[in-house]
Formats: sequence, structure tokens, C-alpha cells
Amino acid sequence: MKLSRVGIVGAGQLGRMLALAGYPLGINCVFLDRSAAAPAAQVAPIITGELEDAAQLTALAACSDVLTFDWENIAGGALAPLEKLTQVRPPRAALEVSQDRLAEKALFSRLRIPVAAHAAIDGKEQLVRATRKLGLPGVLKTRRLGYDGKGQFLVRDAAHIDAAWAAIGGPGLIYERFQEFSREVSIVGARSAAGQTVFYPLSANVHGGGILRYSIAPFTNRVLEHAARTYLKRVMKSLSYVGVLAIEFFVVKGRLIANEMAPRVHNSGHWTIEGCVTSQFENHLRAICDLPLGSTRALGHTAMVNFLGAMPDRERLLSMDGLAFHDYGKEPRPGRKLGHCTILKCRAMERNLALADALKLIRWT
Repeated sequence: MKLSRVGIVGAGQLGRMLALAGYPLGINCVFLDRSAAAPAAQVAPIITGELEDAAQLTALAACSDVLTFDWENIAGGALAPLEKLTQVRPPRAALEVSQDRLAEKALFSRLRIPVAAHAAIDGKEQLVRATRKLGLPGVLKTRRLGYDGKGQFLVRDAAHIDAAWAAIGGPGLIYERFQEFSREVSIVGARSAAGQTVFYPLSANVHGGGILRYSIAPFTNRVLEHAARTYLKRVMKSLSYVGVLAIEFFVVKGRLIANEMAPRVHNSGHWTIEGCVTSQFENHLRAICDLPLGSTRALGHTAMVNFLGAMPDRERLLSMDGLAFHDYGKEPRPGRKLGHCTILKCRAMERNLALADALKLIRWT
């Protein structure tokens, strides 16, 4: 069966880039989102309504060969009835496990993927006991609905416990021992329904205020690359995964500690649009539409920089050789991801130049 109509729940910038990747393949996307002004609505048809509204989801399924999503905080129960109407990819199980940090860590641990020492927290006394057992500093996080640094509080010492509880205290939390990491890296891969898997090179990521600021790829380390691919493949196989999946890691004393996974295309994989033979967006569509997966070979060294809060001077950036500019068409507000740019350096010797360009762009944006 030819799958060429993709319904996407959520119409943010990830959906927008999926739609743009689909057109050359003969794949057309239609979206469901609360706002008719969402980024993806500028490039594809949209149904407006609440993301978990049963009638609107049914309408989306009715005009789609396969459903996917560009945001993982959608209740799995809302998608369950749609499985009788069309295919939902990635599978609902992946969506649900990624929505709860405790369930996510349980999955990682079951699959022998290292994670930070942690404990479930539902009351302040539990937090006090956890800090004593697991040590300080640590990070108190909401188990659900946390992204881009939201719902987190760094507990540096016992004197910060009251402040942490006042900020985000309540049931449904997790406390994690702080990781003294040397670097943050992520791996993005894709898996088809037939079990074909492809992996992109590792990217090295730098965050500010919990939000990804820039990525440099490929990050070359054979040992870490092998481990990351092994771990990602275990998760994909365990969940009978179809689509693109990303896992973010801390590098701690030369080994990977899994932080979290994202069952969708991922910000740290934006560099693949210009930096690889086949982008993460195209491979996600290929995977969910039962098409052969494309090559993930890097074309050189790429720097990807997010535009946060305000768009930079487009003319100035476009004067840089090899720069690709992406404007998501969003209204500015502090900390909001409004766009990104990439710079590709095609010669191996230019890896450090890609990093230098990223730092230059940070100063400009």
C-alpha cells in the first residue's frame, strides 16, 4: 500500500520541516494544531482544534494514511482510538514512556543503558531522604511535561531543599544525582517497520538555561559512537519502533549516561538538513511511510545554532559562506526557538572552523 498522506499532531517548527522534506518525495502532510498561525500552517493544510480532541483527531486520521506527531506531550489515550482507523507511528508505547522520566529511566535500566542514580519523589520528606541517600548536588524534576529546562531545580546543598520544594514541589517528581559531565552528546536514528535501522553521527551539544544553544557534528569518538548506537538500537527494538528516535547523553568519565529520549525528530538533528545526504526529517517520513531509509553519511562538519527570543540580522548572517538560514515564522518572545542556521565545512580539516563559526554566530545572535 502506498502511504503518501501523513497526518501530524502538532504544527510547530518540527512539523514544518517534516512537511518541507515530504514534498520532494510526493508526500503531503496535514496538521492538527490549536493555532492556524502555527509554523507548519504556513506550508501545509491545517485542522484547528485541541490536540487531544477526539473529533478533530478522527478528522485528521480520516485524511491520512499514517499519523505521527511533532510534540511528545500528547496523552497516549487520546491516540489509542486512532489505531483502529490508521497507523500511528512512532508507536504509542514510545510516546507514553517518554512522557514520564521515571518510566523512561526504568526502560533504560531494563535495557542495560546507564542512567543517573535517582528516586521517585512525592513529598518533601522523600526529597530529604533522597538527598541523603543519593548525595548532593542533585536535580529535582517534574516527571512529566518538562522540556527545555522547564520543571527543574538544581539542589546544590541541603539549604536549597526548601527553595526547590517551594518552586516545583508536589507529587510526581524525580530526584537525580547531578552528573559531573565533560560534554553533552546526542544520537539520532531511524527505524523502519521492517527493522531497517540507520544512525546519524553523534552531535556535541551546548545548552544555556536548559535550552539547546548550538550543536557541532559529527562528534568523532568511536567508543562513544558504538555505545550510543547500541543503546539506541536496544530501545528501538524493545518498542518495535518506527520513525526517528533521539537519545541525549551526558559524557561522564568517558562513558555515556542516558538523560532522556525523544520519540520524534530532534533539535540536535537539525544539522542533518544541510549536513547529511538524507535529513532526519526525510528519514522520519521514509520510515513511517514504508520507504527505504536514506543514507545518513555526513557531508562534512556542521555547526547548528538556534535563534532564541529574537531573530538575528538575516543579511549579515547570509554573507557568511556556506550558511543556511531557517526562519520558523514564529512571534518573538524570550527564550522561544524562532529559527536556526547551519554552516557546513566540507573538508575534514575544517572541524575546528565549524566550531569557530558557531561561536561567532552566538555572538551575533
